[in-house]
Formats: sequence, C-alpha cells, structure tokens
Amino acid sequence: MGNAAIFILKGVIALSLVGSVGVQAMILPAAWKDLDDSGAPTPESVTLVALAGAVIVTMQVFAVCVWRLLTLVRTGAVFSSASFGYINVIIGAFAVAAALCFAFAVILAPGEAPPGLVGLFCGAALVLGGIALLVIIMRRLLDQAIERDAEARLLRSELDEVV
Repeated sequence: MGNAAIFILKGVIALSLVGSVGVQAMILPAAWKDLDDSGAPTPESVTLVALAGAVIVTMQVFAVCVWRLLTLVRTGAVFSSASFGYINVIIGAFAVAAALCFAFAVILAPGEAPPGLVGLFCGAALVLGGIALLVIIMRRLLDQAIERDAEARLLRSELDEVV
C-alpha cells in the first residue's frame, strides 16, 4: 500500500473520528433533550440513547486500531506480533457492535417501531457479526503470512551460509 493511500485513509479516519465526537457531543444530548421534553423518559428510550453512544464508541475504537495498523504498514512492521493486539480489539469492537445492534432490535420489537426498522437492526447485527468473523479469518491469514516470512528468512540465512 502506497504512502498516498495510507495518508488518504488516515484523513478519512480522522474526519470520521471528528464527526463521531460531534455526534456524541451534540446529537446524543439533543436526542436526550427531546426525550426529556416529551415527558418522563422511559427506560427504553434511555437505553436506546445509551446504546447509540456505545455503538459510536465501538466504531471509534475500530478507527483508532485501523490507524495504528496503517502506521505499522507504513513502517513495514505489520507482519509482526504487534498487529495481533490491534486486530483482536477490532474483532471485539465488531462483536460488541453486533450485540448492541441486536439489543436495539430487541428493545424496539415490542414497541411501536415499524417491523422494517427492527429487521434493519437485526440485519445490521448480522452484517457486523459477519465482519467480525471475516476479520478473524484475516487474522489467521496474517498469522500464516508471518509464519511464511519467518520460513523465508530462515531459508535466506541458510542460503547465505552456503554461498
């Protein structure tokens, strides 16, 4: 991956993080105020606002981990054990986001929410869980690449000794 692509992707991540902080600072409090103005907030509405905030946090965690992985790519150190910690956190963030989306659906289902909206949240939970599984597979591919890289280094050193 070229330095330009890494720079552009980091710019997109930075803008996303700024936007998500804006949502946390302005949109979630406005939603809370709207709930408060409409009467006593119900436990479901309080839970929905809290879940929305938690979903945003999972995506922020994901963005920071991708940023760190891009830094490892730029420095040529992505094929190292340092990558696994970030990848494990990414897997956890997507799994938590999937569970939170499903929780949204469960909270909305018995209420007056349209069935399509409940289905949309169930679908989002399924997609997010699928992404977590995909990242698990990609983690295994990284593990195999690191193993092959170690084998190649060993073979190069043996060849250097022979020559």
